[in-house]
Amino acid sequence: MRSWAFWILTLPAFAADWPSFRGPNATGIQETTNLPSEFGPTTNVLWKTALPPGNSSPAIAGNRIYLTAHEGDKLLTFAVDRATGRILWRREAPRPRQQEIERPANGPASATPATDGSRVFVFFQDFGLLAYGPDGNELWRIPIGPLNNPFGHGASPVLAGNTLLMNVDQDTDSFLLAVDKNTGKTLWRTPRPHAQRGYATPVLWKAPDGAEQVLVAGSYRLSAYDVRSGKELWWIRRLPWQVKPTPVVAGDMVFFTTYSAESEPGDQENVPPFAEALSKYDGNKDGKLAKDEIPDKKIQARFAEYLDLDNTGFLEERDWRQLQERRQGENALRAYRLGGSGDVTDSNFLWKISKTLPNVPSPLFYRDVLYMLKEGGIFTSYDPKTGAVQKQARLTGALSQYFASPVAADGKIFVVGEDGKAAVIQAGADWQLLRVNDMEEGMKATPALLDGKIYLRTTNSLYCFVQKN
Repeated sequence: MRSWAFWILTLPAFAADWPSFRGPNATGIQETTNLPSEFGPTTNVLWKTALPPGNSSPAIAGNRIYLTAHEGDKLLTFAVDRATGRILWRREAPRPRQQEIERPANGPASATPATDGSRVFVFFQDFGLLAYGPDGNELWRIPIGPLNNPFGHGASPVLAGNTLLMNVDQDTDSFLLAVDKNTGKTLWRTPRPHAQRGYATPVLWKAPDGAEQVLVAGSYRLSAYDVRSGKELWWIRRLPWQVKPTPVVAGDMVFFTTYSAESEPGDQENVPPFAEALSKYDGNKDGKLAKDEIPDKKIQARFAEYLDLDNTGFLEERDWRQLQERRQGENALRAYRLGGSGDVTDSNFLWKISKTLPNVPSPLFYRDVLYMLKEGGIFTSYDPKTGAVQKQARLTGALSQYFASPVAADGKIFVVGEDGKAAVIQAGADWQLLRVNDMEEGMKATPALLDGKIYLRTTNSLYCFVQKN
C-alpha cells in the first residue's frame, strides 16, 4: 500500500480552490486553518446573501463562488463575490421541460458547478450542460435529455484538465460524456448499458503510468474509464442498483459505500436466465413477459416502478438482465486497491463493512482515518487499512436526516443536516463532538471550506463564516 503522503502529492493542481462538488477531487478536505466551531445566523458571520433555493453546493475559484438555483420556472446560475457576498451576475438557462420528481428530497438544481477559475460549467436535468465566461457570457451549450430518472438527477460535472466529464445515469440510455471545456465539442460518449438511476459524482485517479482515469460508481459496478478515450478499463461488481454516495480516492485505494433497502447481506439470489424465464412464464410466446405472466409476487409488486425500465408494459431481455444483476447487489462500505484490467472484484478487494450504512452522504478520509455519517446522526470512524470500527456514536443534538456529505479542515469535521443543525467534530479515531450550531433553516448542500472561511448554503441563503475573535 502506498503511503497517504503520496495521495496528497497527487491531488489535482486546483487543490488551492474548492472547484467542484466537495472540493478537490470530491475529497471534502482542504488544509485551511482558523475555522470557527461556533457559527450561526448572527454568530461569526462575515456576510450573508439571499438566494433562491437549490441543492447544489458552492464551487469556488479565485474571487468567485458559483451556485445554481431555481426560482419559479427559472433555472439560474449565480456568480458571487467571495469577499463581500455581492451577486456579480445571474444567468437563466433554457428550460424546455419540467421533469416531475417523485421524491421531494431532490430538485431541478442539484448538480454542483465546476470551475477552472475563469469559466464555470453547470448542468440542469431540464436542459443539459452550459458554460459561462468570467462575465457570465455564455460560451457554449449542450442540450441533454429528457432524462429517464424518476427521482431526478444528482451527479455533478468534473474537470480533468481541458476535459469536462458529465455522468448521466438513468433507467435507460445511461452514458458518460466528455467534452472540450473550451468549445463544448464532444470528445467521446461512452454508453453505460448496465447503469440505471444513479447520483454519484465521478472522481479522478492518476495511474502509475501517468494516465488519468475517471471512476464512476453506479448500478451494479464501479467502473474506471480512460479520460482520453472513454474506454472502460476495469470494474468492481456486485453493487446495489441505485448508488448515491460519491467514492473517495486515497493513495492507491478507493473507498465507497452503497445502500439499497433490498440489498442487505443474505438477500442475494440467483435469477434464472431470460430464456429459461420465457420458457416457464411466456404463455403467449411473444418473447417478453407481462406482469400477469410472472408468478413471483416480489417482481409483480415492483414491476412498473422499478423493473419495466423503458415503460413498455413488459419485461424484455434487457430488463431481465438488470433484474439478475440487481438481485446480486450487496450493501457495503468497501475498500479496494485501484488499477488493473477487466473485472477486479475479487483480485483488488481489501475489506468491506455491511453495518450502519448511509443512503446519501459520502465517506470522508482525513488524516489517516476514514469516517462515515449515517442518517439519524450516527457518526463512525474506521481504520482505513482494515475497516475496523474505531468509534461509533450519535451526534447528540444533530440526529437529523442528512443529504450533505462531511467535509474537513483545521482538524475539524463539519456536517450539516436537513433540519438546520450543523455539527462540528474534532477529527481523530476517537473523535469528539465539539458543538452543534442551529442555522434555523434547512440544509442539503455540502459546505465549502477555504482560506479560513466556511461557505454554507441554507434553503434561502449563502453564508460566509469566519472566526472573528
